[in-house]
Amino acid sequence: MPGVELAFLGGSVITVDPAQPRAEAVAVTEGRIVAVGSDEEIRKLIAPSTDVIELDGRTLLPGFQDAHLHFAHGGMTACECDLYGTFTPAEHADAIVAYAARNPANRWIVGGGWSMDDFGGRMPTREFLDALVPDRPVALRTRDGHTLWSNSRALDLAGITAATSDPAGGVIDRDGTGAPSGTLQETAIRLVQELLPEPSQGEWEQAILDAQRTLHALGITACQEASLDQSLFAPYRSVAERGELTMRTEGNLLWRDDAGDELIEELLERRARGTVGRLRLRGVKLFQDGVVESYTAAMLAPYHDADGAITERYGASLFEPERLERIVGLLDANGFQVHIHALGDRAVREALDALEAATALNGRRDARHHLAHVQFAAPADLPRFGELGVVANVTPYWAVLSGYVLDLTLPFVSPEAGASMYPFGSILRQGGRLAFGSDWSVSTPDPLLQLEVAVTRRRPGQDGDEPLLPRERLTLDEAIAAATMGSAYVNHRDHDTGSIEPGKLADLVVLDRDLHDRGAGAIGEARVVTTLVEGALVYDASTG
Repeated sequence: MPGVELAFLGGSVITVDPAQPRAEAVAVTEGRIVAVGSDEEIRKLIAPSTDVIELDGRTLLPGFQDAHLHFAHGGMTACECDLYGTFTPAEHADAIVAYAARNPANRWIVGGGWSMDDFGGRMPTREFLDALVPDRPVALRTRDGHTLWSNSRALDLAGITAATSDPAGGVIDRDGTGAPSGTLQETAIRLVQELLPEPSQGEWEQAILDAQRTLHALGITACQEASLDQSLFAPYRSVAERGELTMRTEGNLLWRDDAGDELIEELLERRARGTVGRLRLRGVKLFQDGVVESYTAAMLAPYHDADGAITERYGASLFEPERLERIVGLLDANGFQVHIHALGDRAVREALDALEAATALNGRRDARHHLAHVQFAAPADLPRFGELGVVANVTPYWAVLSGYVLDLTLPFVSPEAGASMYPFGSILRQGGRLAFGSDWSVSTPDPLLQLEVAVTRRRPGQDGDEPLLPRERLTLDEAIAAATMGSAYVNHRDHDTGSIEPGKLADLVVLDRDLHDRGAGAIGEARVVTTLVEGALVYDASTG
């Protein structure tokens, strides 16, 4: 096989191939890997025309794959009021005022990135925003996207008053008089959201391209867009048709909680038209619950209040179990991959029950259904992931003793639930599969930071932190496998990506150090040097 087009030599090659876990060198021709082995073996394939990259001990990996993120919305945050880099009320206030001043023509101030943790564990108020932007409506999402913070102008335009009832599956937070206090949870978000100006198709297309550049710079070559709703259908398809989508993208259509069975026809039609270039529509996303800090994650045991007393609140199952089983069975019967947001242990159980019922109804197939986040799971449900062939699509960056966990989670859930947070190691040991999904822009899309947390269960760079449930740690190789082959499996791409093996596509990433050399610094401090898709350069750190 003389005259390969591209050769990597002298590296620490992590192949994620159990038959040959480590190597020194790799050869690529026509966008595919043709040989993996020692320097000596690969040098025999080099011709004068071969482009040779000397790794000098640096790491070569399969391209990272993110199994759950909000691709387009991550790109759009740069155009909105971005609070993802601010963490105190004063910092948020400065960012909001500055954004409003820079954008005097915007009818609405729209954005997000705040957290209850930023406000001492409390929900912020409409009065806070009124003092900053009194003349225009404001709507700002939490980092997790499950709560919307609005000022009085926005609430007035939406017609939300003390007399407005909470919608099914949602909560209008209220002050001591019963008036809306400014935050809307879960489905109540729609009361304001339906009034927001929709970005143009061109703006969405630019957001997709901006996000793609960001992700390639982090070594990501494939992803699952968690929420490809109707507004994103045309922009994604247009970018893919023009050949500008270099990211392998699995798109998830959305099952609206207020929809009937007739929605299946719309989803089938969009799936048929939505697969073009590197874009493929295969999955449908459902939300089964919310998040702990707003008491909307569906739990098996009741929540505690701020004084530690047991309440009568168990969280919200957005679909009753019988309805969830019917919808999941319908989607499975029509060949969709089902992707369910399930944080609470009851939501995880209900989702697994629905997927088990679908298998009993339709028969077993290579569906690769997956549950997103799995913040809590009862011990009895852990082996069911492997038994049912359901992938745990987890978000490793959250598995630390952060303020969010210490102040907004552990005091409010049962001790049994607290002992089962982010059970990555347990799922793997009991025969289940893991995939990593960052949930960007809720949290960082950086795979290297996610690897570090999965291995240490500490905040990156905080070696003095107590680890969160250290028995749930992964080894570095287990974490890399989840971020590459595990996500490729969910993406139905494990046959041609996810590992470095002859015959597979040359979706590759070069790091600036040997990742296994602990003397080289923390895992999260590593940086991407080069990212390739089918052997073509999509990111080069030397040029930015």
